[in-house]
Amino acid sequence: MTVHVDVMDLVSELKAAEQSFVLATVVRTVSVTAAKAGAKAVIRPDGSIAAGWIGGGCARGAVLKAAREALADGQPRMVSVQPENLLAELGVRPGDDRDGVRFASNMCPSKGTMDIFVEPVLPHPSLVVLGASPVAMALATQARQLGYHVTVAAPAGDRAAAPDADMLIDGYQLEDLNQTMRFIVVSTQGKGDEAALRSAVSIDALYHAFVGSRRKMTALRKKLIADGIDALTIDRIKAPAGLDLGAITPEEIAMSILAEITIERRRGQRAIAPVPAR
Repeated sequence: MTVHVDVMDLVSELKAAEQSFVLATVVRTVSVTAAKAGAKAVIRPDGSIAAGWIGGGCARGAVLKAAREALADGQPRMVSVQPENLLAELGVRPGDDRDGVRFASNMCPSKGTMDIFVEPVLPHPSLVVLGASPVAMALATQARQLGYHVTVAAPAGDRAAAPDADMLIDGYQLEDLNQTMRFIVVSTQGKGDEAALRSAVSIDALYHAFVGSRRKMTALRKKLIADGIDALTIDRIKAPAGLDLGAITPEEIAMSILAEITIERRRGQRAIAPVPAR
């Protein structure tokens, strides 16, 4: 089995296991270089190379730095490792970025040039839904269609039908969740509200929301604070969940929540044009 096959087999395994990694690919070489175009390597979040080969120390440091940054912001990078005289001819210094290319110096005697594409591969974003209400079921279905890894947590007796989810949890104890971009929605709607909220706020997430009125959330807030939960922690919960779209049906409410989650998920990834004045 070749190194290339080993790398791609590992890529498939890590994707299936919903693990983060970087796939680095040498796309161009000039002059003498240790690795040639087409060489690949899988880089784990801890900076170790799990499989493959992209050359020795001449390129490794720059690629590993770019890999860490790519995993942090989810954006791919192109790294160009060149001898200093060529960088000077281009008018750039090691560490400079130009037109999407990060430049690094090749200090090795070979004085070759390597361009490496650094691609982060991240697990699917995770939506955790607590509750088995009609809105919860609609959320699970719609989120799966949008590519989320969906976990539904609710007592088995509350579920009238099996939800469309990747993971089912009997009750509200959230354990073994994916370590990825996470969004949590409590949609118990009267069945286990306090227990579900208590569990939800214990989990780190980009978004916490409660399907219910502000008045109901205010009453629950008082109870949770009385139980010893920090007020600032509770106040992270958006209630009512979702954008104000005038939604009425469970499917419409689910859509409004996913629209709000999309704003959080894509924040900073692209400019949002202002709504034109009427």
